[in-house]
Amino acid sequence: MPEPDARMIREAVGVFDTSETLQEAIDDVMSSGFDRAALSLLASEKAVEDKLGHKYQKITELEDDPIVPRCCYVSTESIGSAEGGLIGGLMYVGATVGAGAVVASGGTLALVIAAAALAGGVGGLFGSLFAKRVGNQHAQRLHEQLDHGGLLLWVRTWSPEDERRAADILSRHSGRDVHIHSLPVPG
Repeated sequence: MPEPDARMIREAVGVFDTSETLQEAIDDVMSSGFDRAALSLLASEKAVEDKLGHKYQKITELEDDPIVPRCCYVSTESIGSAEGGLIGGLMYVGATVGAGAVVASGGTLALVIAAAALAGGVGGLFGSLFAKRVGNQHAQRLHEQLDHGGLLLWVRTWSPEDERRAADILSRHSGRDVHIHSLPVPG
């Protein structure tokens, strides 16, 4: 237990039974003035096992553990943007490389267009595969946590008013075991 005068971080924490109620709570927390940087979620099951040195059975074991690995909140829109960027970026690179190779070899305009379309399609296919993997990893992390009893959300608070507001929002969106805790400042 840290010394009473040690610097502490205060957080509201709650457990959610569905990704929908978690997202609703996150949206409400952010619209009530909390910054995205104040939110954190549990890292992947593998990251937790690696850090703790053992598997965990219930999500509630991790709520107040100061060393449990976390990840920042990434909105579903951002995940969609990343997926689109992977698809579009690899499509563009493929088309450019294909067209450039044909131009460098002295090919005709029709051949340049055909090569760009073919290479762009192949690049887009690889982009789609990578994008699917990004979405699948996010879904897998949620599924793993739900298998262990729920989805954890921590909200960093700076004042007693922040604590009350965050706890109220988490409870209002069906958060279980909502409470405030103190953790030592890392470092």
